[in-house]
Amino acid sequence: MRRSTIVAATLPIAVALLLALAGCGGRAPAPKTGAGATTAKGTPASPWVIGMSQCNLGEPWRVQMNADIAAAAKAHPELDVIYKDAQNKSETQQAQVRELVDQGVDLIIISPKEAKPLTEPVRDAYKRGIPVIVLDRKVEGSDYTCFIGADNVKIGREAGKFMVQTLDGKGNVVELEGLMTSTPGQERHQGFTEGIKGSRLKIIFTADCKWLEPDAQREMNSALARFPQADAIQAVYAHNDPSAHGAYTAAKLEGKGREKTIKFIGIDALPHEGVRYVREGILTATFQYPTGGKEGIETALRILKGEKVPKSITLGTRIYTKANVARGGAAVH
Repeated sequence: MRRSTIVAATLPIAVALLLALAGCGGRAPAPKTGAGATTAKGTPASPWVIGMSQCNLGEPWRVQMNADIAAAAKAHPELDVIYKDAQNKSETQQAQVRELVDQGVDLIIISPKEAKPLTEPVRDAYKRGIPVIVLDRKVEGSDYTCFIGADNVKIGREAGKFMVQTLDGKGNVVELEGLMTSTPGQERHQGFTEGIKGSRLKIIFTADCKWLEPDAQREMNSALARFPQADAIQAVYAHNDPSAHGAYTAAKLEGKGREKTIKFIGIDALPHEGVRYVREGILTATFQYPTGGKEGIETALRILKGEKVPKSITLGTRIYTKANVARGGAAVH
């Protein structure tokens, strides 16, 4: 074959290749179909992966948070959630966040054990382009995508106001605190002191119970022993319902009948826990602390779809007392 014939034969092939290359323009190739097909991210076949780091599962409220996340995610087959339990250890949670980053998850939801220790790994994930939703407990700074939680200062303040009203403005109070290295514990204390300011209520005993009922029961035993007179303690303000129940149990086991005269007020209002305690007459009141699980998934979907979300989402609260528990409590405005 002559050279001119070879050139003529190969020219159409070369032109076709050049046109194909020019047509690419740096764009991803068109999706394939059939065998070996690639699927767009965020579909049931190729779901977005969310890493959920829970600080611990030793508290019923946190178990409920995970359950709420799972229930909300179940309605979206385009999501796949990986759950991790830090077992109440900040170091473990730090490692888990870094592990999720290394795994290349599309988004992280974290409910931190403590603010300061978790600030750096959250910031690192955020700086690497992974959206981070912080649930319930805050981290320091603003290097995260969105914070979702209730107003703990407001809840504590409303608890204080309710106690002032219930005790006619005077009396001795035991405060059983949550983990005081966490923002909810600090804010619930701050709000309560604001709520009782100007009254004659006096906090005569405080203890950090780390949100745990056994710790609260033990600390309440100490308070009862330190103030043994029948009328020495008028009320207990507990930062969560398990602690309030622990205090009630300690008073009942003391055997002096003080569980009948002391007012017990808690926070969380889970249906099977705090609300039930109010219904049974164990707690005088409980304030709802929403888990944010449903809202976390809704916000995650918006972020993954490229929508803008608020930097902070504040959840509402309700108060449950003997007078209103049958009708679902009352909103706190």
